[in-house]
Amino acid sequence: MKPNFLLITSDQHRADCYGFEGRKIKTPNLDRMAAEGTRFSNCITPNVVCQPARASILTGLLPLSHGVYDNHVSLDPKIGAQGWAGTLSKNGYKSAFIGKGHFGENPNATPYGAPESRAGSAEFPESWNGPFMGFEYVELMILGHWHDLLPCEKPPRGQHFERWFWGHGEDGEAWKLWAEDFGPKLEAAQTWFSKLPEFWHSTTWVTDRTIDYLGKHDRNDPFCLWASYPDPHHQFDCPEPWSRLHHEYEVDIAKHHQRDLDQRPWWHRASLENEPQAKHEHERILRQEYSRIPPQTDRQLAQMTANYYGEIAFIDQGVGRILQKLEDSGLAENTIVIFTSDHGDLLGDHGLYLKGPTPYEGLLRLGFIAIGPGIPENKIVDEPVSTNDLAASFYDWAKVEKPKNIQSQSLRPLLEGKPETRDVAYSEWNQQPSRTGVELNLRTVRTKNAKLTLELISGAGEMYDLADDPDEMTNRFDDPSKKTLQKELADMIYERPGTIMESMPEHEA
Repeated sequence: MKPNFLLITSDQHRADCYGFEGRKIKTPNLDRMAAEGTRFSNCITPNVVCQPARASILTGLLPLSHGVYDNHVSLDPKIGAQGWAGTLSKNGYKSAFIGKGHFGENPNATPYGAPESRAGSAEFPESWNGPFMGFEYVELMILGHWHDLLPCEKPPRGQHFERWFWGHGEDGEAWKLWAEDFGPKLEAAQTWFSKLPEFWHSTTWVTDRTIDYLGKHDRNDPFCLWASYPDPHHQFDCPEPWSRLHHEYEVDIAKHHQRDLDQRPWWHRASLENEPQAKHEHERILRQEYSRIPPQTDRQLAQMTANYYGEIAFIDQGVGRILQKLEDSGLAENTIVIFTSDHGDLLGDHGLYLKGPTPYEGLLRLGFIAIGPGIPENKIVDEPVSTNDLAASFYDWAKVEKPKNIQSQSLRPLLEGKPETRDVAYSEWNQQPSRTGVELNLRTVRTKNAKLTLELISGAGEMYDLADDPDEMTNRFDDPSKKTLQKELADMIYERPGTIMESMPEHEA
């Protein structure tokens, strides 16, 4: 019997923000997953922002091979349909997606247009549930985390989640409560105790819809389901009681949270201080006000961290409910469950916040836990891997031939304890000036103990010997004593596997 696959992802979730990593965060269900399964301690994202990372998870291609080189670049629906959802669908699987997709606004995505387009979503009938990007069945949301400049769309705009969200209470009540603060008013940027009831929250919706799908599934058909939570992405707007679960005086904040830009490559400072060059004023203001958080005091960082922890704990409860549903329905014995994220969050590291062209470990490294048949208990694998490897892993377990063009490698041998090793994992980003005002071509390689990032336009770089310097305090790029290591890592960058798309899609912002 072919195994089922349940991929659960969070959004902007640091690799060290799990209880088993030693930080003061409450994640009992994810900790139990780690104890009952295997986790990767050196898993990275193929790109440190959402859209490219998610496209790689689906396709098994690195960003410059699938063409989504930055946010605001849509995944070609034809390439998306060739990912693991579409491939497994052609090989007897029922494929489904629930939650935040963020694959883009290509108007050819469906006969109705792009379901993730804010304006275009109004053209979709309420009865629509796919197909989309190879998934036969979908229940989608548009974004799922909000700002005054990025509101929750109101029907007829929006998709499945938005119709559900606006259906609560009096007209507009849920949206109004999301922005209200229970108090006391916090000092931290983009952080408050939201009055939105937890039962009206996107985290609850993803959990409930996933459980509903599992309850209705015909056990005669194997399934591959991606359940995608939109948190703990900023803003830090956790609802009660989760917002009170971690007190600001108890949480552990970033160890080194002072800016040290003079010790870093030129683009670290430029990406913070240059004016975003978006085509549209709305996008420019968004990048200036939403994507940049100014330096925070220790107390502000503690408040932000406590709220971020609460968002993760809320997701953890949902994961526990989903795992219990698998047990109760008898699906657990034949289901491989993987929990990971698209990318991390800087959360104060080196005085930086959110995400950007500074691929420190808090942003680049991910949690990655797997449980299920054939996967050893309480095991840690320290080989360098990537979420780009999910596609090949699913094909391997399903006994489906892997497409020859993808750069994904199966994690199954590592998960099952086979004598296999990995040398390197790749991350790449052609950052456009719309985000930070500077164009960058960043290439990163991560081994077990070291990391190199090259900026190909200027030739600058940064390198960290993680064995000696796990906090990435000393940039060893062009350090004569590390010349051999730098050459080894640079050779890996230039030996990147696979092809690069000759003509990249247009940047939409």
